[in-house]
Amino acid sequence: MNKKVIKIFLRLAIATSFLSAVADRFGMWSKEVSVWGNWNNFLDYTHIINPWFPNSMIFILGTIATTAEIIFAICLIIGFKTELVARLSGFLLLTFALSMSFSTGIKGAFDFSVFTASAGAFALSLIKEKYMELDNLISTRED
Repeated sequence: MNKKVIKIFLRLAIATSFLSAVADRFGMWSKEVSVWGNWNNFLDYTHIINPWFPNSMIFILGTIATTAEIIFAICLIIGFKTELVARLSGFLLLTFALSMSFSTGIKGAFDFSVFTASAGAFALSLIKEKYMELDNLISTRED
């Protein structure tokens, strides 16, 4: 398998994982497969994994995380600033993994493969080959 195929696979895997989690927060998955099922349950979980933040900050943290996941997913799907967005995604996922580990134990972070997703995002940020990326299409048109 070449680097271009791996890069597309990583882009789509990380992006769809972000979008799936966001869809869960907004009740778009059925109750049988949902983790949170709605925004309030997601905020409750956000508070559980961030007990060091005051209650007044939980809505802001949840909103920032959700907004970042939506923006990062879109950028990864279209291939916009892939290396930067992948690096930021890696840090976001690592923050989730560490928050889960310090608050509820490391098993949840392992079970949900958050460390693995973070590592995948960091690996994606190192792949420089361009293929089916908006950045590449824009620079080709300018030449």
